[in-house]
Formats: sequence, structure tokens, C-alpha cells
Amino acid sequence: MTETTVGLLRHGQTDWNIDFRLQGITDIPLNETGVLQASTAARHIKPEDWNFIASSPLSRAKDTAEIIASSMGIPEIHIDSMLLERSFGEAEGLTHAEWKEKFPDGMPPGGESLDELKLRAISLLDHLAVQYRGTRVLAVSHGAMIRKVVRLVSGGELPQAGDRFENTSLTILKHNHEGWKVHSYNPRALGRI
Repeated sequence: MTETTVGLLRHGQTDWNIDFRLQGITDIPLNETGVLQASTAARHIKPEDWNFIASSPLSRAKDTAEIIASSMGIPEIHIDSMLLERSFGEAEGLTHAEWKEKFPDGMPPGGESLDELKLRAISLLDHLAVQYRGTRVLAVSHGAMIRKVVRLVSGGELPQAGDRFENTSLTILKHNHEGWKVHSYNPRALGRI
């Protein structure tokens, strides 16, 4: 039986995270706290648990992945556009409150609908099961994408009401002949600072 392990790690903090601004696919860098969070997370991740590190191409994820890879002695990260965040179109840069006020239906022009995100999350799971079959990959991604993937794999049981995936939280999924399952659910930051 071949088992694939995927660790979904949310990137470190950015200034827009502090203000609860929708980042989407806007490339906002890590702030000082985000760099520290990535370094702290790296100390809580066992190098022997992972064969590869994959990352969204956005710098906040890529920089988080590079800090962790350097700490673990992994020479390179795999950039994977399938790990990109949900696009919020014209709402990117707005706070959550501004987004809800300006776009009450939650669907700004140019944004990715929840149905589109769901289809992309399904494609991501298929991709991970094939691309990293039989290995253990730490995949650095984003809050909305991780939330959707975990919801799909858990059959809607997770995340629990009120749970928010904190920066540098790590949830582990496993895949085998029976499909995907949530192995370890943790919406809290690794080694909170």
C-alpha cells in the first residue's frame, strides 16, 4: 500500500494579515513577525518527516518555505501554482468588513467563486496524490485554499466553527487506496510567538 503525506502549512504573517485585508493573489511579502514565525515553525518541524517542500509562487509562501527548507537542509523547494490562494479580484486590499459592505454577495468582479475554489481544491488534491505519490511533502499555501481542502477531505466536519488557520499552522493529510483523510488537524501556529 502506497501512502502519500501532505502537510498543509500556512505562510507567515504579512502586514495585510494584521489588518485583516484580503490578499488573494496580490503578492504581499512577509513582515518581520512572519519571518520570525517561519523560523519558529522550522524548529517545530522534524526534517526526517518530509521528503520535499512545495510552495505557492507568492512570496509570502515562497519565503516561508525557503526559511524552513534552509533550516531543514532541503536544497530546493518546488514552486507549485496549484497551491495559490483564492483570487478576490477587485476586493483584494480591502478589509473583510469593507469587502462585505462593498460586495454583499461575497463575489467581487474578477474574483474566484467558492465553487471555482472548490474545483481547484479538488484538482489540487488529485495533483498532490499523483505528483507526490508515496512521498511526504510539506506544502506551503494560503488560508482560503487550506480551509477548502481540509473541508473537502473531512467531509465538511473541519474546520470547526470559529476556527481560523493561523499563520504557520500545520494540518497533515494522508492519501492511500481508500482516498484522503485528515491525519492531524491543527489550525494554531507552530510554536506560537
